[in-house]
Amino acid sequence: MTMPTPVSVNNSTANKQCVIVGHSIDAITTATVMVSLGNKVSLYADQQQLEHTLANYEFEHQQQALWQLYVSQNSIVISELPQQASAVFAEAQASLYWLFYSDLSVDWQQKNGEQPAWISDLNESQLSTQTPVILSGISTLGVFADLAEQCRRPWVYYVPFVFLQDGRAYPSMLSPKLWLMGEKTADSVDKVAMIQPLMAQAQNSYVSDIATIEFSRSAIMSMLATRVSFMNEWSRLADQQGVDILQVADIMGLDSRIGSSYLKAGWGFGGQTLPTEIEALHQTLQDTQVDHRLMQAVNVINDDQKELIFRKFWQYFDGAIEQKQVTVWGASYKSGSGRTSSAAIHPLLRLLWSYNITTYVYALEAQAELASLYPQQPLLKFISEPTQPLANSDALFVLSWPDTKRLPISAINEVVLPVFDAQNAFSREHIQSLVGGYQGIGRRKD
Repeated sequence: MTMPTPVSVNNSTANKQCVIVGHSIDAITTATVMVSLGNKVSLYADQQQLEHTLANYEFEHQQQALWQLYVSQNSIVISELPQQASAVFAEAQASLYWLFYSDLSVDWQQKNGEQPAWISDLNESQLSTQTPVILSGISTLGVFADLAEQCRRPWVYYVPFVFLQDGRAYPSMLSPKLWLMGEKTADSVDKVAMIQPLMAQAQNSYVSDIATIEFSRSAIMSMLATRVSFMNEWSRLADQQGVDILQVADIMGLDSRIGSSYLKAGWGFGGQTLPTEIEALHQTLQDTQVDHRLMQAVNVINDDQKELIFRKFWQYFDGAIEQKQVTVWGASYKSGSGRTSSAAIHPLLRLLWSYNITTYVYALEAQAELASLYPQQPLLKFISEPTQPLANSDALFVLSWPDTKRLPISAINEVVLPVFDAQNAFSREHIQSLVGGYQGIGRRKD
């Protein structure tokens, strides 16, 4: 692997100390990026949770290599997250504190009067009020603006990780497509010199008050989720009308008012960010008693969509599916990731197993996570080659197939196997060349 060249930084910002609190992929990525910018990092984390994250993100090869290098060089020094936040805020030499809200322990979140314990400890610490504090994470709207107000210091900021891409975490933070930053004190971004290189390399950036950035984060993610559910809803109508939804998406993308992003129909959206964001918005709406029927519909469509490919399978065999054997290609929530959070693989497997169906799964990067989630399931069989069990299978499911990998059409045709394509990974040419049946999402073989 070729190591990336660290970003050039001014001597005034290099070799400074950054204290990071967190164990998530966001925190790990931030640590590696800050060292690449020429800084030292003290990382406070729940060690068990940190190891769990690193194990689940083994597919982030560049990230893993840099992490191991920087830890071995003591550029990243890892310490167990203490029970009292005051121990962390004692690092007076730090030039920046970066806290990942969802990773803070229960002890840190407990109330001391009206404030979370970590804010009380921060306010009572000897840490200079001129030391910037950055908060990151997803929560109900207004939480981060409120936390910033409770901190008795002017330089408090909020950075949502709308730019982080699974499978490309390190490069997507080093050169973010969109950098959003909320500031407690207006026009104070220059006080956070350590992150200026990231802002300079962003394709787009926007700085505003924290409440506005929180709202924008939620609006962006909700719009992406809405586009996915919109196309999935239309895919069902396409099925009825005999129209290929992929062609429709291509045409829609030509309209500059719409664009082409997030228009691919499939099994829905998963991962951590979008479902967490939708849940946080749902909680916000409950708290504020504001009606938001659109986002409720988005969630309902998405949940139902994850079972749609199974229903197509059931209908294809007229319900006679008991004790069959199937092959499943892909398990992650998107191609290139090893994460299966909120992915269609889980409802599909549960439904198949309820009919005593043996599942041969080609899980790519997600095999380790699936194996840990279903350690005692005799109907789950992992395969190292996608075509290995096709001859003994009654059907093929495609949930996640990388765009860069050629589909083995000839191997499918050798066994005349029906294909249930939940990702819409097959092109029109692929579909027409299949000998057996094909069912996609808003697509079918004529």
